Amino acid sequence: MRSHCVKVLGTGSGIPEGRLTNNDLEKMVETSDEWITARTGIKERRIVKPHESAATLSLQAAWTALERASVSPSELDVIIVATVTPEMPFPATACILQDQLGATKAACFDLEAGCTGFVYALSVAEKYLRGGGGEKALIIGVETLSRIVDWQDRSTCVLFGDGAGAAVLGIADEPGVLATYLGADGRGGPLLELPAGGSRIPPTSETIERRLHYIKMSGNEVFRFAVKIMEEASREVLRRARVPIEDVDLFVPHQANIRIIDSAAKRLGIPRDRIFLNVQKYGNTSSASIPIALNEAWEENRIFAGDLVLLVGFGAGLTWGSALIRW
Repeated sequence: MRSHCVKVLGTGSGIPEGRLTNNDLEKMVETSDEWITARTGIKERRIVKPHESAATLSLQAAWTALERASVSPSELDVIIVATVTPEMPFPATACILQDQLGATKAACFDLEAGCTGFVYALSVAEKYLRGGGGEKALIIGVETLSRIVDWQDRSTCVLFGDGAGAAVLGIADEPGVLATYLGADGRGGPLLELPAGGSRIPPTSETIERRLHYIKMSGNEVFRFAVKIMEEASREVLRRARVPIEDVDLFVPHQANIRIIDSAAKRLGIPRDRIFLNVQKYGNTSSASIPIALNEAWEENRIFAGDLVLLVGFGAGLTWGSALIRW
């Protein structure tokens, strides 16, 4: 009988070459290293070079994840790329990646759920495999947010960075992905958006002049939403898996802001030594945030076989999602 369990078989990341520190930002906008660090925990972020893009970062992350999983591209049944900064509007970045990998039998599509994108992709891929869609999946969260950040807006440009993270999932004989939980509230869409460039406000000289092709965010409202929903999403996925929070070995939250993470962790009763943090190195990389953190946690021996890992994120939409994984 075919197993209905899905496990994470391997992870990888694609990290851009360029670095932008808080001290660099002091020369660009009216801000300071002390101000950024105190309010966000961010010290630097990675920025793509002209030759780098969503596809190049995804390819780097994908190859690493595939090699660690001992999976060939020809074995992949589906590729899902979560991103709000795709290679281009179409074709899907997943299709471009499929061609570069030579994953000829994989179904491919992009998924947009803001910073929650990777958790959405994980949930969709897990259900796709469990439902009989195949044996192996490649999921990627990738962003090149530096190309849609307004470098004149000090309230947002200090927050975001670029990068990619990947995971290979496969059918297994033992539980891996124990439960997932996804949600959204479209009423909060205007709190975090990219106003122009779509069918409602197509590009014109006026939209460019009004700087409508850059991220717009209501920071205080998003902060309050994030703290509340990270706690709720974490508790719900644990309820679905019938696992007490005390059994979680590592908490891997969306790396948006250290104050959000600390506030949510305090509500949950999770001590700092069970939280993985790398926001100081990369800033908010949106859908790439959780997979980059998950990969680094594994590389730094923060995760071992059998550990329970809790992922939780929130993002534009507004969206949220969580997953509990047995490593």
